[in-house]
Amino acid sequence: MQINPYLSFNGNCEEAFKFYEKTLGGRIEAMIPHEGTPAADFVPGDWRAKIMHARLVVDGEAIMGSDSPPQYQQKPAGFSVSINLNDAAKGKGIFEALSEGGEIKMPFQETFWAKGFGMVVDRFGTPWMVNCEQKAV
Repeated sequence: MQINPYLSFNGNCEEAFKFYEKTLGGRIEAMIPHEGTPAADFVPGDWRAKIMHARLVVDGEAIMGSDSPPQYQQKPAGFSVSINLNDAAKGKGIFEALSEGGEIKMPFQETFWAKGFGMVVDRFGTPWMVNCEQKAV
């Protein structure tokens, strides 16, 4: 069994996933627009180039997402995408990149459980936690 986050965007899924690919060092495996699929007939004409499904893989883990038509779009709430790594310097770099144009909820800093931990909502509205545990994860 795998449990993967599936993120919804308000028309900027492609931009977000290209940013995540660069920031997290992953690889986009799918970027499928509505155009050319049976779903194209169910979205407005100006929405057909928007993303129906995207998949990004980072170190064997996947994040997926799509653009939600405006009438279905909701602000993310009640969750964060959690990144866990051993390298605090790398964690800080990822946190700083995710923070650009976003809103820092908790600055990246050492805590009693982590060499570095921070919380941010990125410029696309996705909430993140970056955690670098004291012990190897």
